Amino acid sequence: MDTYPLEFLTVEQAKEIQFKLVDVITNHFSGDEFLSLGDLGVVPSLGRPTTTAKVEETLADFFGAEDTVLVRGAGTGAIRFALQSILKPGDRVLIHDGPVYSTTATTMEYMGLRLKRVDMNQTDAVLETLRDDPEIKAVYIQHSRQKSSDSYNMYDLIKNIRQTSTLPIITDENYTVFKTSYIGTQVGANASCFSCFKLLGPEGIGCVVGDKEIADRIRRMNYSGGGQVQGFEAMEVLRAMVFVPVMAALQAEEISKIAEAINNGLVEGVKTAHITNAQSRTILVELYEPISTRVIEEANKLGAATHPVGAESKYEITPMFYRASGTFIQENPEMKDYWIRVNPMRAGSQTVLRILQEALKRARGEACS
Repeated sequence: MDTYPLEFLTVEQAKEIQFKLVDVITNHFSGDEFLSLGDLGVVPSLGRPTTTAKVEETLADFFGAEDTVLVRGAGTGAIRFALQSILKPGDRVLIHDGPVYSTTATTMEYMGLRLKRVDMNQTDAVLETLRDDPEIKAVYIQHSRQKSSDSYNMYDLIKNIRQTSTLPIITDENYTVFKTSYIGTQVGANASCFSCFKLLGPEGIGCVVGDKEIADRIRRMNYSGGGQVQGFEAMEVLRAMVFVPVMAALQAEEISKIAEAINNGLVEGVKTAHITNAQSRTILVELYEPISTRVIEEANKLGAATHPVGAESKYEITPMFYRASGTFIQENPEMKDYWIRVNPMRAGSQTVLRILQEALKRARGEACS
């Protein structure tokens, strides 16, 4: 199986992103303001807490966007608000010909959107579809991979679309922010959506970065006081983000070490390892025997997490041994019992390899008993 993982930041590149974010923060907050938890409520003229507005301005400045809006509902909520701000029920939207993430599919279904599917690995096919179908109202692109065979470069894809079309482009940036070079709005998209929970932030907070018109529409749709992201939550989002780039770069380094060790034959019982973005950057471990469920059970006893909380959230410290993602299994159902998805999280490669080796021994012993 060939996989095409996204590029990842080196530690040096990640340090520069961290330093840039902190520098931008100092341009928007005084020292006293940043050491506060922020205000509450629907402030007149702003429609949200003053601190939330200041954090949104900071993030817009950092990403080089016109505006940013924090929303409730994590990444799902961010995508839903972006789609609702641009599209009407029944509109046609161009999407990749691959499994759509379940909560995004639900949003699209209940909005009554008509999905025009195209293989986004074929840029010419995307451009031809846009030329031939005048009913398309927007383009939706998931930055991370939906299928193991996906190879498209989102940056180049957006660049090519922009040469022939002014249609709104929405990108799903879950699992890619601070881990890849750019998000969609930095290369020509109109709105980029992601979960702040996946960036060590508080539960349930999402972010939409992009055009001011889109952000303003989202604010009008979500004016209720109970729907506002409060000042203390916005501050928690911003503080947490500072720590993500370097952490993610270290994680990517360990992923490479683990895959190399496995592919050099250092783990008995494992056929091969593939680095992939499914959805976060992980290792797909392919076993010789269909015992993935047993290996995962044994890994749990050895200290590994066997299910995600937010997939890269602040709670996920120990390495994760988990089933392959649902979208990948849809494409390769025959591999379900042979694959394990491994994410080191904050662990080093030696810890991951130790747990994998011991879990395999135990699982194979049970299989033979």
